[in-house]
Amino acid sequence: MTGKVYLIGAGPGDYELLTLKGHRLLKEVDVIVYDRLASSKYLSLAKEGAKLIYVGKKSSNHYMKQEDINQVLVQQAQAGKTVARLKGGDPYVFGRGGEECQELLKNNIEFEVVPGITSAIGGLCYGGIPITHRNFNSSFHVITGHLKDDTSKHDWSSIAKLNGTIVFLMGVSNLQKITDKLKVNGMDPSTDVALVQWATRSYQKVAVGNLNTIVEEVKKKDISSPSIIVVGKVVSLQKQLNFFNPEDKELYGKNIVVTRSRAQSSQMVSMLENLGARVIEAPSIRISEIRDNQLEAEFENIRNYHALIFTSSNSVKIFFDKLTRLKLDIRCLWGVKIYSMGSGTTKELNEYGLRPDFEAEKYVSESLCDKVENTLDLGAKILIPRAKKAREYMIDRLGKNYDINEIKIYENIVGDISESDYEFLSTIDIDYITFTSSSTVNNFHNLIKDRNIILPITAKNISIGPITSKTLASKGYTYIQSEKYDIDGVIDTIREDIRLKNKGV
Repeated sequence: MTGKVYLIGAGPGDYELLTLKGHRLLKEVDVIVYDRLASSKYLSLAKEGAKLIYVGKKSSNHYMKQEDINQVLVQQAQAGKTVARLKGGDPYVFGRGGEECQELLKNNIEFEVVPGITSAIGGLCYGGIPITHRNFNSSFHVITGHLKDDTSKHDWSSIAKLNGTIVFLMGVSNLQKITDKLKVNGMDPSTDVALVQWATRSYQKVAVGNLNTIVEEVKKKDISSPSIIVVGKVVSLQKQLNFFNPEDKELYGKNIVVTRSRAQSSQMVSMLENLGARVIEAPSIRISEIRDNQLEAEFENIRNYHALIFTSSNSVKIFFDKLTRLKLDIRCLWGVKIYSMGSGTTKELNEYGLRPDFEAEKYVSESLCDKVENTLDLGAKILIPRAKKAREYMIDRLGKNYDINEIKIYENIVGDISESDYEFLSTIDIDYITFTSSSTVNNFHNLIKDRNIILPITAKNISIGPITSKTLASKGYTYIQSEKYDIDGVIDTIREDIRLKNKGV
């Protein structure tokens, strides 16, 4: 059977500006075809086994031509797949969505369009500019700024006489031509103009000027594509209505790589972005559940255990997923003491309505073993569901005085860095790379080596703790180790390094 294609507008860039329908479909489809303007964080919604196809669409440097993209959609649907074509902004606002739908129709393939927030409106909003205001305009006009040498398609004489807000999309490389054409055709050179680059994202930039000065302002702020150009009186409201201003935030201008799995990284990514950083997700590991019935069998005897040790948020999630599949709940843990390794693990337990009896002060096995030995009677029976290939230190140490049952419930396997994030790793200056386990170090090292990516020597490696630091050293990397062995500690380490750098230390 022939599949179906959904053209989904991803919005102007902020992950949370996707529609509810788009969010649901991304979790259901077999294939996601995505471009450069759609946040790579949406890929974390993909179901297990979904195919991800990057088609690029960077200005003047297309990873894949439009005709080839059309054929990808047709071929995947003809293979019986449900396909999400994830497009920045709205599919029908200069997104060539109409062309893609026509190609699907020609091949008798069913399609559906899920509108998105166009950057022409949402992007300006985040730049502090309302596209309409009754004191200034009664209309707005969205025009392609992607001009060829022959600009006869644009009636510049009519455009220059418009009283409404004028928005040019994909026009930053032609900014000089656009301003010149407007002035030559009679628009007042003092007319307000602004550009918003990477609108709604933590690394958004805004330049404000007029038809005479905007080109120079853009050069000063080093603004390039993707950017929106807006011309009109509403630009005068920018300073007054600028509710979103990442340029004032502590980590603004810093490019930070997060190497955790997509399933784990959301909290860390959000914290960094809220501080103004640009985050490049490079998930060098992926969490894979080990599906056997060993743990399920132990649920019948769970009350025979004196203690249950969770060493990571992953172990918590998988443990309780298995519990739910067996139609059991937390009541079966009555009387069993719960130990947690670190605040991240504790937060995950809290999501299931549980507070651990004891939490290790540091995110290392040594600290958790100290806590167990100080609070649990010798000979107690302990269940430890944890990762395959985890350090043997805990088992060896606790096994001397306790009855230990260790069950491997998941493993860290090599992750999949998206093509768009590989592109960012190759083209932007990285300031910090965060590592939260030895697996992230080993896998990230191999992944970038395989792609011949050379990171700048100025990039600083941030280690979550001594075990990760040891692995970094074994690979020949220098590093800064977090004093607090958790995500908060990693971020605090970056912030402190920047403070010291700003002081000239």
